[in-house]
Amino acid sequence: MGRSIDMGAAALGAPALIDLEELLATRLLVQGNSGSGKSHLLRRLLEQSAGLVQQIVIDPEGDFVSLAERYGHLALDAAECERDLPAIAARVREHRVSVVLNLEELEVDAQLRAAAQFLGALFDADRALWFPALVVVDEAQLFAPAAASDGSDEARRLSLAAMTNLMCRGRKRGLAGVIATQRLAKLAKNVAAEASNFLMGRTFLDIDMARAADLLGMERRQAEMFRDLERGAFVGLGPAISRRPLRVKIGAVETADRGAAPKLAPLPEAMEAEALQNLIFAPGEAPPPPRVRVAPKPELLQEIFERIEAPAPDIVAAPPPELTEEEREAAIEDIISQIVGEAKASQQAAETLHRDFQLRCRIRRLGPNTPDLADFRRRLTIFRAKQAFPEAADEESWGRAVDLAARLPGDLQSVFLYLSRAAAAGQPCPDDAEIAGFFGSASPSRARRMLGELERNEWIVARVDFEQRRIIAFPELGLETAA
Repeated sequence: MGRSIDMGAAALGAPALIDLEELLATRLLVQGNSGSGKSHLLRRLLEQSAGLVQQIVIDPEGDFVSLAERYGHLALDAAECERDLPAIAARVREHRVSVVLNLEELEVDAQLRAAAQFLGALFDADRALWFPALVVVDEAQLFAPAAASDGSDEARRLSLAAMTNLMCRGRKRGLAGVIATQRLAKLAKNVAAEASNFLMGRTFLDIDMARAADLLGMERRQAEMFRDLERGAFVGLGPAISRRPLRVKIGAVETADRGAAPKLAPLPEAMEAEALQNLIFAPGEAPPPPRVRVAPKPELLQEIFERIEAPAPDIVAAPPPELTEEEREAAIEDIISQIVGEAKASQQAAETLHRDFQLRCRIRRLGPNTPDLADFRRRLTIFRAKQAFPEAADEESWGRAVDLAARLPGDLQSVFLYLSRAAAAGQPCPDDAEIAGFFGSASPSRARRMLGELERNEWIVARVDFEQRRIIAFPELGLETAA
């Protein structure tokens, strides 16, 4: 486990920990009805990780501006700098400043546009600025609605596109989405589905309970438990939290929550009817004129830029370690080994695994020149083939097979390497189901078609011995699978 942060207490009083490095790689979804403690959970997460990673908070209700005084976040009032949000976001990314974007003073349509502009500028930053950052979005159903909601169609489209980029493609750019919603049913499914970690709080509607249970891998009959959760209690699951559903009680926070519900207070003493009528209907001052939004003064924008650029970070990352080529290759091999060892890795597309690989390379600080998708796919196939047949009797022929396979496309390359490794190890030819499973398919007929394609192009020769056992020969390698 990497750098862990304490979220409170788990079962039997054990600390409830979140692996921050894993969270940056896998994103987080928080759900709970109003009053369940979502904002408290987000505040605890932000406070515990402050100083460890850059934090960017999209705050529709102004609940998190109190982080500024205690932890040094830059509080941005979107109503005052609405037109300059893209430029501000670009500098926030460049200087790695933690910010709270307060959207409280904007109408719904303007909130959607402001969030879209800010997230879009973060997403479009230059590759050299792709540093890790937690991007926390409270009330995510406002910005990524599952159906038509408040705001114009254009504003919703822009906001939904920005949220989709954050959750689907942000990880490669270092942007780790942490989204919170009151109702899963109101949140766009393609946004929610990209999270791998979940913290589910109290909820009462059947549709939300059922969806929460599905995400946590629980049976539908267990969904009733979400009605019984107390405020501040959540059920967590995910690679950064726990491999099995874990009940968590969120710990205390240090900063005040502006969004806390008002407390009960005694009513004023009763008054006689006539005195009460005089009090209510007494002539008052003229109502204030409607607020007219004016463009921010240039001095305000300059002040924001100065606050972003002025302070140098207290903690400066050490330069990446100098590695020899052998050490770097060993580190890449180790990362691929970790990825292959993850549960359900074999069910993921190569593109998904490659994004995870790139992030792990950045965590290990291996530099910018990491294997691209094609090279990664090839390395992954070679690793899996060696894992399937760990001891090859003819390593020299296997080396030539690896060089030869580079001339083949995608899945054909996978099949060729798998079978040639079996031949080099002196093993019999795997059956069609095993071949299909190697390259992530459940269709033996597809494996047969690929074998036919390899044979038509004379990469292999398939024959059957007198006992009807299939043998695959490799003419250019002088190898064949065992009988």
